[in-house]
Parts: sequence; structure tokens; C-alpha cells
Amino acid sequence: MKGSCLCGAVTYELDQIDMPIGHCHCNTCRKAHAAAFNTTAGVLREHFRWLTGEDTLSVFESSPGKLRHFCSVCGSHLMAERVGKPHVVVRVATLDDDPGMSPQYHIWTSHNQPWLSYEGLAEFERWQPDRS
Repeated sequence: MKGSCLCGAVTYELDQIDMPIGHCHCNTCRKAHAAAFNTTAGVLREHFRWLTGEDTLSVFESSPGKLRHFCSVCGSHLMAERVGKPHVVVRVATLDDDPGMSPQYHIWTSHNQPWLSYEGLAEFERWQPDRS
């Protein structure tokens, strides 16, 4: 499975996803991704490798020991790690291939914001009809 950042400067590959996919609602993920939550999956270090653009990566320690790796050109957050852990945490939305798995859980829902609501919202395949 391959993945990349928005501008294509950084690419990576993983052999498999080793832990269930989940949605993280913590405040740091919300801020880092500018999204209501972040979808992640654990991958053993031996199953993950950078293909191109590793020199383009920047790293931010968002909490003690947690390093977030992102493209310094477009800002896409690709992976996080805790040094010494056997796995890295891949940002599933940056995969270019279908992982063939679905999310299994939500975590840190205690950090959900009042504006976060899904039920009863209209859905459109593309733009809503009244938008040009």
C-alpha cells in the first residue's frame, strides 16, 4: 500500500496495517489536521518505509515523546510515532490505496466540540445543488 502528501513531495509504503483503524477526536489531532477527528492505523516499524521526500519532512513534538511527521511543502501530516514503540501511527487519509479495512472505534470523544454533529445532515455526492 502506498501513501503520499498533498503535493506529492513525500511518498511512503507499508506492507500491511497491523492494528485496527480508528478515529481520534483528541484536541491535538483536531488542531494538527484542522478536522473534527483524525483517522489512524498502527503499522509495525518494519512494515513502514519512506519512498521519496524524507528530506522534505518536518517533525513536531506535539506532546512529550510524540513526534508528528509532516510535509514541509504542503503541510500534510503523514505519520506519528513515539520513540521506542514497535509501531508508527499512519494517517489513513493519506493512503493512495484502499486499506481494505474500516474503522473500528472512536477515541477521545470527550474532546468533541459542540459544533460536531453528523445525524440528520444532508449528504451530496459533490457540491450541494444551490452552490455553483
